[in-house]
Amino acid sequence: MKTCLVADDHVMMRDALAGTVRLVWPEVAIVEVGDFPGAWTAAKRSADIAIVDLMMPGAMPREGIKTLREAAPDMPILVITGTDDDRLMMDLLALGIAGFAAKTSNSSVIEAALRLIDAGGRYLPPRLAEIATSRHAASAGFSDRRPSDGSVGANLTDRQRDVLRLVARGLSNKEIASELKLAPETVKTHLARIQTILGARNRTDAVTRAREL
Repeated sequence: MKTCLVADDHVMMRDALAGTVRLVWPEVAIVEVGDFPGAWTAAKRSADIAIVDLMMPGAMPREGIKTLREAAPDMPILVITGTDDDRLMMDLLALGIAGFAAKTSNSSVIEAALRLIDAGGRYLPPRLAEIATSRHAASAGFSDRRPSDGSVGANLTDRQRDVLRLVARGLSNKEIASELKLAPETVKTHLARIQTILGARNRTDAVTRAREL
């Protein structure tokens, strides 16, 4: 049975997040806590995934998430946040956070993020994905978003590569979902991330750029 840690200092928010988690995994065991110390303790009990509010009692955001990562290094963490501090989110991304979702996100966004993370992907808001891609391109010496070698393509996860291969074969999202045993929404999210990473305009352009790499 999958176990999910839901950490938020607002009871109503925890209830809403827990309800969304059960849409993804009906048989999930949910552990709810309301502060960072509680999250650190619960994480040591081997939760499979965590949904964590960035602003909770017990620690500042960076310290709280860093300590949580140290408590359970292999546990994917979806951070729920209302901040627009790109530097803070980039710092957390460097810690290996699996994704970010805004506190104003509806349940379908949280559900898509959880499915993508469970499939081995990373869920980033479009603005943050652009910043991450641009920084990678700048550090690699690219003059624009178009990759000139394999380094950007190497950021694709194995699952994203699987999706891209099936796109190249001409399969639809529904057919890809069936082939990989994923939800169609997860395939759509994978494709959005692939296009962002490769700097592609659409799925056809993504295949073209991947072949160039």
